[in-house]
Amino acid sequence: MNKCVLRIVDTTTYNKDIPVKCPVLWVTVPGFQYSVQFDENSQVNGPVDMCDLTHLPLKAGFILNLTACDLEIQSSSCGSIYNDLPDGIYAIKYAVSPVDLVYVEYNHLRITKALHKYQAILCDLDVAACDPSVQVKETLNKLRLVKMYLDAAKAQVEYCHHAKKGMDLYNYAVKMLDKISCSTCI
Repeated sequence: MNKCVLRIVDTTTYNKDIPVKCPVLWVTVPGFQYSVQFDENSQVNGPVDMCDLTHLPLKAGFILNLTACDLEIQSSSCGSIYNDLPDGIYAIKYAVSPVDLVYVEYNHLRITKALHKYQAILCDLDVAACDPSVQVKETLNKLRLVKMYLDAAKAQVEYCHHAKKGMDLYNYAVKMLDKISCSTCI
């Protein structure tokens, strides 16, 4: 739910008898045609904290907290201002030597901004620990539907591999959120 960080964790189970050589991670941000590459020589932007694997070169079992600067969509004030990352489909590919044979690819649908909007609407609702009014019930039902659309969008992208269908569902859910937020703020 952090709007300015994309966390990527290597959960691979490696064979302890085979060394992991030349790990490489490619991340493509939604709307971009090129990938940003992270490898053994990469340093992620920001101050170095030896307890934080984020700033160490890529190695087996890595944990990366990537910012807009790391993903090359922010070029100024890196380390002091953290721009929000866009929602959408992030293409993530991770490989070890030989990189043309040993790799995994994932499409990750980031829905963080949509979920923040969803949470903000819930905060604005006058919900008590009793049966809500008809209007609040109606809004809650609409929000349940929106949440299901967001879940369905993630499933379409990440499990069913239907990127367009997933983005269509995501965009529809965001439009629904916009309508709900307009009706609750009046």
